Amino acid sequence: MTTCNFYIDGAWCEPLQPGTPHPIINPATEQSVGTVAMGGALDADRAVMAARRAFDAYSQTTLAYRTEMLHKLQGIFERRYTEMAQAISTEMGAPWDLAYDSQAECGPGHIKATLEAAKDYPFEVKSGKGDLLCEAIGVCVLITPWNWPMNQVVAKLAPALLAGCTVVLKPSEFAPLSAKLVGEYMDEAGYAPGVFNMVYGDGPVVGAALSAHPEVDLVSFTGSTGAGIAVAKAAADTVKRVVQELGGKSPNIIFADCDVDASVARGVKRCMNNTGQSCNAPTRMLIEKSVYAQAVAAATKAGANVRVIQPTEKGDGIGPLAMKRQFETVNRFIDIGMHCGARLVVGGPGRPDGFDAGYFVKPTIFADVTNDMPIARQEIFGPVLCLIPFEDEEDAIRIANDTPFGLAAYLSTNDKVKARRVAKRLRAGNVSVNASGNEYCNPFGGYKQSGNGREWGRFGLQDFLEYKIINGL
Repeated sequence: MTTCNFYIDGAWCEPLQPGTPHPIINPATEQSVGTVAMGGALDADRAVMAARRAFDAYSQTTLAYRTEMLHKLQGIFERRYTEMAQAISTEMGAPWDLAYDSQAECGPGHIKATLEAAKDYPFEVKSGKGDLLCEAIGVCVLITPWNWPMNQVVAKLAPALLAGCTVVLKPSEFAPLSAKLVGEYMDEAGYAPGVFNMVYGDGPVVGAALSAHPEVDLVSFTGSTGAGIAVAKAAADTVKRVVQELGGKSPNIIFADCDVDASVARGVKRCMNNTGQSCNAPTRMLIEKSVYAQAVAAATKAGANVRVIQPTEKGDGIGPLAMKRQFETVNRFIDIGMHCGARLVVGGPGRPDGFDAGYFVKPTIFADVTNDMPIARQEIFGPVLCLIPFEDEEDAIRIANDTPFGLAAYLSTNDKVKARRVAKRLRAGNVSVNASGNEYCNPFGGYKQSGNGREWGRFGLQDFLEYKIINGL
């Protein structure tokens, strides 16, 4: 049984304003493995003021010093790598291979990308007759979700630290074990008191208090679009910078001139990865009508072959959803899909055969979906795929862009000229052609209600910097 407390001003501590402890539930067993201390507005203030006191000294350290410290943090991540994979697998049910190869790897991966970006970043350059300086923006609040915990935490933390900012991390109470390890890593690395602070608490109380705090200069938030709107409103009165990476309902366009069976199988696997709990998951598969029947058959075969496995099991497969709330939401959407005119070809509501406990759901695929159905409009955040036919290239682009989101898009075609033409017209921040993936050095973020700003590499570093021009020197 683990207790997750706060880390403020260089020390582990209990909340000043304790709420009801939040249970840490293993989603594969539905059994408690510990508790999370939940705080209030006083705890948010204590963490922010510790970061404020530390800012002047830390922001004036040299880039060489901050680089050295980040290298040290990277080394600790790598030495304690297995601990992190185990924590993520336990708290959110990620199967072992996914937790080890992908989830935990995001920690050192983002640190390396940040260090690489800083090598030639123009922190101080001539601009006309003046000197242009890039300086730390100040005290930064990092609010992170549970679905890719190290990806979201370290994609924010590494550039903030390198820029010279001090931070307050509010991780999800549903992913506290991995965040606790981050606190331990920071403490072991020897960062000065107040440079890194961590508090747990719910969004409406602690999240709102952090977002509205007048001593906070930036809020970097990853989560649902609804929660992102609340953060932006709370931050508005103090005119602080707000960076958001929010939801998605990403299209995956399958043109008739590609290898349809292979492209569809890849699309199914990518949608189901992490049990569908990825904001950039390709959950709408748009299929050219001339190959629609073939694609539905290929998706049905691929979906039936998706294994549901225990988090402790190695190999390909999907684990449980991360929490009871998500289990109920996904099953509700599956039920909606079955009653709104879509054709169920794989899966359905309830647990898979052989699973009597845990938040396991069946990989589910609907065919004959129209883009106005709730299952095509709303982010389900589970292993649920919608198959939508389209007439031609123009129709595919229209359907793909007909969404309030714009985080990611995918397309498969053997025509490179068409691929570029279509990709340029898709209103999304990340477009993947023929199963290509993003790299840590490239920007991650979206259009429309998928957020604002960009993370990863030099693009994420920019969010934590202010620009100052000094004339006359």
